[in-house]
Amino acid sequence: MHVIPLSEVTTEMLDLVGGKAAGLGELIRRGERVPEGFCVTTEAHRLGVIPTAEVAAAYERLGAGPVAVRSSATAEDLPDASFAGQHDTVLDVVGTTQLIAAIEKCWDSLHSDRATAYRDAHQIDHRQVRMAVVVQRMITPRAAGVLFTANPLTGRRDEMAVDAAPGVGTAVVDGAATVDHYVLDGVARDDTGCLTSAHLADLRATGERLQAHFGCPQDIEWAIDAHDVQWLLQSRPITSLFPQPPATDTPLPRVYLEFGHVQGMRQPVTPMGMSTLRTQIAAMLASLGVRVEIVDIGGRLYGDLTDLARDRSSRKRLVKLLAVDFGPRAQAVMQHVLADPRFAPTSGGARRGGAPTAASLRTARRAVVGILRSLARPDTARIRMFEAIEQMRTRSAAPADLSSAADRLRFVQARDADADADDSADAIMWPIVAGMLAAALPAALLKGIAGPDEIHTVLGGMPHNVTIEMDLALWRLAQSAGDHRQLLLDTPPAELAARHLRGTLPDIGMTAFLDVYGHRGVAEVDLGVPRWEEDPTPVFAAVANYLRVTDPQQGPDRRFQRAASAAETALQELTRRARRRRPVRGSIAAFLLRRARSLAGLREAGKFAGLYPLRETRRQLLLVGADLHDSGLLDQPDDIMFLTLDEVHSAVHQGVDPRATVTARRAVHRRELRRAAVPVALLSDGTDVEAVLPAAPAGDGTLTGVGASAGRVTGPARVVHDPRTAHIEPGDVLVAATTDPGWTPLFLTAAALVTETGAIMAHGPTVAREYGIPAVICVPDVTRTIRTGQVVTVDGATGTVTLH
Repeated sequence: MHVIPLSEVTTEMLDLVGGKAAGLGELIRRGERVPEGFCVTTEAHRLGVIPTAEVAAAYERLGAGPVAVRSSATAEDLPDASFAGQHDTVLDVVGTTQLIAAIEKCWDSLHSDRATAYRDAHQIDHRQVRMAVVVQRMITPRAAGVLFTANPLTGRRDEMAVDAAPGVGTAVVDGAATVDHYVLDGVARDDTGCLTSAHLADLRATGERLQAHFGCPQDIEWAIDAHDVQWLLQSRPITSLFPQPPATDTPLPRVYLEFGHVQGMRQPVTPMGMSTLRTQIAAMLASLGVRVEIVDIGGRLYGDLTDLARDRSSRKRLVKLLAVDFGPRAQAVMQHVLADPRFAPTSGGARRGGAPTAASLRTARRAVVGILRSLARPDTARIRMFEAIEQMRTRSAAPADLSSAADRLRFVQARDADADADDSADAIMWPIVAGMLAAALPAALLKGIAGPDEIHTVLGGMPHNVTIEMDLALWRLAQSAGDHRQLLLDTPPAELAARHLRGTLPDIGMTAFLDVYGHRGVAEVDLGVPRWEEDPTPVFAAVANYLRVTDPQQGPDRRFQRAASAAETALQELTRRARRRRPVRGSIAAFLLRRARSLAGLREAGKFAGLYPLRETRRQLLLVGADLHDSGLLDQPDDIMFLTLDEVHSAVHQGVDPRATVTARRAVHRRELRRAAVPVALLSDGTDVEAVLPAAPAGDGTLTGVGASAGRVTGPARVVHDPRTAHIEPGDVLVAATTDPGWTPLFLTAAALVTETGAIMAHGPTVAREYGIPAVICVPDVTRTIRTGQVVTVDGATGTVTLH
């Protein structure tokens, strides 16, 4: 079958007619007004021969007048890949000769550089793609354009947006002309531009109709002819929208803040990891007297802060509380939300139960005692903490008598239910909180006496940080490589990892390193992500980066020592100055900064400890997955990470086949992995809050963020999206969306750090200060603004990144 009338095309023919033709056929079957036409199928493309006689006959049936010839690839107009503008369209084609040439041009566009790059970016197999071609009677429009049934700029689902221009629609989609932009929000408006209010009303009705039919927001191409007749030229899903928060039963909007970047995670969390993290984060916040529901939106962790925003008491301190872990971007969006009348305080507040509960009062008393005890005797608190961590490590191991999938699952479920009734939690938590307070409070006490960069210097080279100790241990491993140096430099990291796991790699100390740190990894708080002990590829990549450092003075051990020495010098100078100018405040600030240097480095220890039980849970789940694989219920053992514990229980005990669920969730996960931007905050109507904030003034080649580690460095940028195989040359400026402890081995060779998100006390800036490298955080879209190799100047004091 080589030529089919569009009126006979159905959505089941996608492989034969491509995405565009399938969509047009569905519109026709729905009774929408679509220009008449036909489709040259993918079967003709597979054979490589245009069926000239069939095409000519179909063209004659159209009237042999002007036609539009449009590509319709099988990987086109898909839910996660629109291919907008990637393939060719030829307009005003007249005559069979021109028509055949236009079809050939559409075929050739399948392999254009732009289409090939787009498929690569979306991980679409080039060999599986075929091209069909749509031929339609040409409409001569008075106006044409695009209708989005959700606002693509703000994400609002209760607004539609229209871009329109006189004449053909290519002026709009190609960006070749100034267009009229309309936002359809239900408010009546005067006739302006090339469309009347009646035209806009018709378009809104069309959008509502098509969105209801297709079940998701649509990107619709349309044209209005000289007789004011509206024609539809295409309808496909809007692929750029971030998923909307789940529906609620309240008419008032709700606000959700993204929590994942606090742990350096911008990638989607696996379903098994999501179920674990939601419970853990809610429990941790509850222990601090804060009730927040954790919501899965697009595979990311969002906290529902609506009740806190509407509570008269908590809203007063909410923005300040966000400074510690969430940073200035989160603070800016929350200030905007609190100013929104829809989030005005509700009568009586939103706090459940009103007065503090006995449990919250007990938590408060324990917190005060634990913090004061840690500040009074930091060395003792630190010793008790590491004893508690060692106990957690030994207790996390599963019993040796677990032999069946049912036994292992019971062990995991019992651990999940008993999230933490552990007395040792206080020994770990309160020294960390004390250190964070000791590091945060001096800035206010020293206002007018010391600037942020001076305080950052004092907080550099901090001892007792398990992540720093890990990085330095890996550095020592690299330095002792000896005769194996060239092997480690010349062999791909994945091959080295495979040889290590097979036991065929020379002993370079990797086994000993992984015995201590193998439970870590990138995005390590996600239960579904492999640990370094399972796949040490990132560790070997980091070792290769270290071996490229040839200047001993640039070694991380020397840099750390310099940062520690500079911190002590700065602290002594700051103490003298502060006590001289403000004796009481100066003495308090000096005391806190001393305690910060004793305790603030412990910040990473709590997470480090929590990874021990997480590792054991993952081990047991993978063994359950292996049993399900052997019984034919999973295609591979790690498919279990795309299920919930309840679904695993059904598979183990009832033999329920979960493979269809796994396949669907893996597809969504792959799609979300490709998402370039994750909103800082969302409203329940889909609004990206940051997108509606006033635009920052245009710069002069200088990007503005927040200084998080003092210093000024100029060097080539290295934009890194995946740290597992990143190649960092000494002196490179590391540019990333965010970082977590699994990224920090890269810091040892980087000259500076720039990120899109973060807070001054978060992982990345903290480690940057330890090594004395400049860091600027919260630079919006920096990974797309800066190119690898571009020379930039990072100024951690002013919080700027200058492009050269």
